[in-house]
Amino acid sequence: MTTVGVEEEYLLVDVATRRLSPYGEKVRAAAGLEPFVAAGEIQLELLQAQVEVATPVCGSLEEVGGHLLRLRHAVALAAETHGCRIMASGTAPMAQDSAVPVTDKARYRAMLRQAPQLVAEQMVNGMHVHVAVPSRRTGVEVLNRLRPWLPTLTAMGANSPLWDGHDTGFASWRTIVFDRWPVSGIPPHFADDTDYDLRMRRLVATGVIADSGQLYWQARLCERYPTVEVRCLDVQPRTDDAVMFAGLVRGLVETAMRDAGAGRPVPDPDPELLKATMWQAARHGLNGELIDPAGRRCRAGDVVYQLLEHIAPALEEAGDTREVAGLVHRLMQHGTGADRQRQTLADGGPDAVIDMLTEATVMP
Repeated sequence: MTTVGVEEEYLLVDVATRRLSPYGEKVRAAAGLEPFVAAGEIQLELLQAQVEVATPVCGSLEEVGGHLLRLRHAVALAAETHGCRIMASGTAPMAQDSAVPVTDKARYRAMLRQAPQLVAEQMVNGMHVHVAVPSRRTGVEVLNRLRPWLPTLTAMGANSPLWDGHDTGFASWRTIVFDRWPVSGIPPHFADDTDYDLRMRRLVATGVIADSGQLYWQARLCERYPTVEVRCLDVQPRTDDAVMFAGLVRGLVETAMRDAGAGRPVPDPDPELLKATMWQAARHGLNGELIDPAGRRCRAGDVVYQLLEHIAPALEEAGDTREVAGLVHRLMQHGTGADRQRQTLADGGPDAVIDMLTEATVMP
C-alpha cells in the first residue's frame, strides 16, 4: 500500500487576550518532553506564534488520524502550560496590535531581510500531504497529472476567510497570500525529472530563492523524502477533515501513477486557465461554481463528484472508499471550514470564531 504522511501548522492564541501568542519555542520544548512525542515531530515555523507537527510514515488513514490527534493533543497540552491554546485556521482571524516576531533562525532572518512585508503577513497555516513515489521520474509524472485537480482540493479545503479581524470575501485567503512569493502557485508542466531538477537549479542560481525549500508551488517533489508533497490545502479544523484529505490526495497520486503506467495522455491546461481556476477556487470555496479540469464552469458539487469518480478505483483498492466518501458527503452537507468560520462570526462575533476553532482543533 502506498504510504502517506501529513504536516500541519497551527496558531498559538493567548487564552486571556485572544491575540496571537509568540511562544512557539516554549511550546515546542514543552511538547518535546512528553513521553508520547518523538524527536522531530514538533517543529518551529517562520513566525513565533506558529508550530508545525509531522506524522510518521503511515500505511492507513486510521494511522494518520491517530497520529494527528496525538500530536494535536500534545501541542495543546504544552500550550496550556504557557497560557495559550492552539488553533487550526489557514489565517489568523483576529486583528493584531503588533507584528508577531520572526523565529530566530538564520533561514527566517534571511527571509525577513529579503521580503519584510511578506514575512510580516505570513501568518498562514497549511496542511501538507506527502505520498510515497518509487522515483523522482514517477514523481514528476504525478505532478503533471495532479495540476488540474489542485484547485478542487483548494476549494474543498478552504479554511481562511478572515484576516486581521474582517472577512476578506475569499474562502481561502491563505492561497492569495502565499501566491505573492517568487515561486508559488500551481507548478508548471515538466518534461521529466531532469527538466524539474534543471529548472530548480536555475531558480536557486538566481539568488531570488535560497534553496529548493522556497519552491512554494502547491505541489512539488520533496527533497528529504521520496514523496510528492501536496501543499495547496489550508490546515483543517478537525482531525477527521485532515484524514479525508490524506485519503483524497493519496487516491490522486495512486491514480496518476496508474494513468502514467498505462500511457494515458497527460492533461496540460493552459497556465492562465489554471491560474484563473485556482483564483476561483480560493474566492468561492464550495459556494457557487468551480472550473473543472476540462476548463468547464460547473457547480462545485459536480466537480467534487468528478474527483471522487476519478479516484474511485484507487480508493477501493486502499480500502478507503467508505471513509473518504462519507467525510466528503459530510463536507458537502455542512460546508468547509471557511463556511463554519463565517457562520460562527455571524452568530457570535470574532471571539466565538476563535473559541470554535480552538475547540475543533482537539476534536477527533
